[in-house]
Amino acid sequence: MMKLLDRYILFKYLTTFVFVVVLLIAVLVVIDMTEKIEDFSRMPISSWQIFEEYYLNFIPYYANMLSPIIVFIAAVFVTARLASHTEIIAMVASGISLLRLLRPYFIGSSMIAVLVFFLINWVIPKANKIRINFENTYIKDKYYFNQRNVHFRIGPTTYAYFESYDNTAHVGYRFTLEEINGLDLEQKLESPKISWNAEKGKWTMEEYKLRTIKNDRESVFFGRDLDTALNIKPKDFESKYMLNEQLTLTELNAYIDEMMLRGADDMEVYIIERYERFTYPFAIIILTIIGVIVSARKTREGSGVQIAFGFVLAFVYVLFIILSRNVGKQGNIPPLLAAWMPNIIFCIIGYVMYRRIPK
Repeated sequence: MMKLLDRYILFKYLTTFVFVVVLLIAVLVVIDMTEKIEDFSRMPISSWQIFEEYYLNFIPYYANMLSPIIVFIAAVFVTARLASHTEIIAMVASGISLLRLLRPYFIGSSMIAVLVFFLINWVIPKANKIRINFENTYIKDKYYFNQRNVHFRIGPTTYAYFESYDNTAHVGYRFTLEEINGLDLEQKLESPKISWNAEKGKWTMEEYKLRTIKNDRESVFFGRDLDTALNIKPKDFESKYMLNEQLTLTELNAYIDEMMLRGADDMEVYIIERYERFTYPFAIIILTIIGVIVSARKTREGSGVQIAFGFVLAFVYVLFIILSRNVGKQGNIPPLLAAWMPNIIFCIIGYVMYRRIPK
């Protein structure tokens, strides 16, 4: 059971965390409103709709993004205050070790980590869908799919090809569907145009040519008005802007499996995203412990220097996250290592700092 000292530190840590979250989010909202005020004034929607669809979903996204920095700041601030008031000296004099002092911080950071894990995997992705759809509709320029010669692998032996695609009319041009077994082409379906039929949930070809090759004999059939169900949907041609952050954990796993089946070669960002959703909660705990170690010693300069150093160290951590993520996206290191590298490095830093601090 938690003792009075644990409850005292835990309360200060959690209340400081909530206060910093509210303060930073308020600042970010004001800055964002200042930048977008002209865009909002031109929108044919009410202020309440802007708040409901955009800012209610803006707040949890940025609160979660800043949570490692915020828990670090909260730990540094609370511990530095305890040190400056000579409370830590009194605790040590009564026989409490630094490791025992970390207990309430560990409990508090674990509570936040569990909450962050739930938010980042299920709540925030749903909020991001609404927020990003709002941005795409009212703020950003309309998206047009302009890629050419697009290939999809939609089955173990089935391959689809579009020379071009119009994502506004949902029409593909010079479409082919090939069935290839090993190195042998067994069937090829060709159509100059293929359209998405939303009512049927299928693709429609007004005219087509079907080539079938069997036992070294080829047959050709020409037809009209063919409906076909493909493992391709119009959403595959929509904007992929922040798509990895719009998918719940279940949806993200399904999307990765589907894209791997198709042989997609740009999956690092999604795989790293999946790993980071498991590493992010651990970052909360690691940075909290480092924050306590950084600020547990009373200094002549006061708590201000320790808090400032805490800010610097927290932003260095964020920089490590960005760098490792970008390196992982380029395929220079495995996605799993890219996701865990910041935590590994800061675990080592934390251990070295713990060993050097007077007990």
